[in-house]
Amino acid sequence: MRSQALRADLLMLLTAMIWGSAFVAQRLGMDSIGPLLYSGLRFTLATLILLPLLPLLEQRSRSTPTPPLNRQLLLGGGLMGLALALGINLQQVGLLFTSVTNAGFITGLYVIIVPLFGLLVGQKTGLGIWLGASLAVLGMFLLSVGEGFQVASGDWLQLAGAAVWAVHVLLVGVFARRHDPLRLAVVQFATCALISLLLALLFEDIHLDSIIAAGPAILYGGLFGVAIGFTLQVVAQKHAIAAHAAIILSLEAVFAAIAGAWLLGEALQLRGYAGCALMLAGMLLAQLWPKNPVELVRPRLTETTASADAPRHSGRPREEL
Repeated sequence: MRSQALRADLLMLLTAMIWGSAFVAQRLGMDSIGPLLYSGLRFTLATLILLPLLPLLEQRSRSTPTPPLNRQLLLGGGLMGLALALGINLQQVGLLFTSVTNAGFITGLYVIIVPLFGLLVGQKTGLGIWLGASLAVLGMFLLSVGEGFQVASGDWLQLAGAAVWAVHVLLVGVFARRHDPLRLAVVQFATCALISLLLALLFEDIHLDSIIAAGPAILYGGLFGVAIGFTLQVVAQKHAIAAHAAIILSLEAVFAAIAGAWLLGEALQLRGYAGCALMLAGMLLAQLWPKNPVELVRPRLTETTASADAPRHSGRPREEL
């Protein structure tokens, strides 16, 4: 049991590293193609990778046959995919106007926004959420507010994206209880890919040579950030303690900052690092304080599946799967 828990923690640490470094791939991918096309192509790649593996994954995760696709599952996956498309593209466009470090920490605020949104549907919110939210707001002020009390447009887009991630988490919490999470994941990925590609056709110039130039970033974002990150999370959380999962996966923001500094040469002033520390402290406090901790994992594709194997979200959609 102890070795299983250690293995699960190490796998989740690897997942957080992959997700954090994926911010760099998202930023580099836009050196050649637009943000909408990048999102569409990487989620298309993830869908194409997972689709043929779906029967095998279902066979390993379930002892009874899975019912065929139905209208309710397609509707749930479609709504999740719509929220995913909005959240990921707000994040992607925001990366044009802010740093990877800012994007990683501000996106992580969804772990606080989820239970706050839960108040709208009558769910209770503990003192830890309010304390954590206060620390996170102060941290974001130090990180994002510059001279003249101005906030970069990219930071506002990341904050809007975090709010959409929170909605996505709530949707996952509803539909993953009713339908097979693996199939939901594939449907939401395909929906996100379709919406992003359609928007790219309408608003961006598309050239084959540009897509080829962005190939490595698309490959990393789709294969590692989405498909492999999702699989690692599902495998790890079969033997993980919910509190451990929340803490380790929230380190995604830290790994995003490390990757941004190492690979892109990003640097913050002292107040920026203090803001990051306060935001991380707020996220951890919000996850650890409640009497009945719930799992708050990132809504990329990765979040959806985990919600079937782990305690239900407060309210939370990583994911991401």
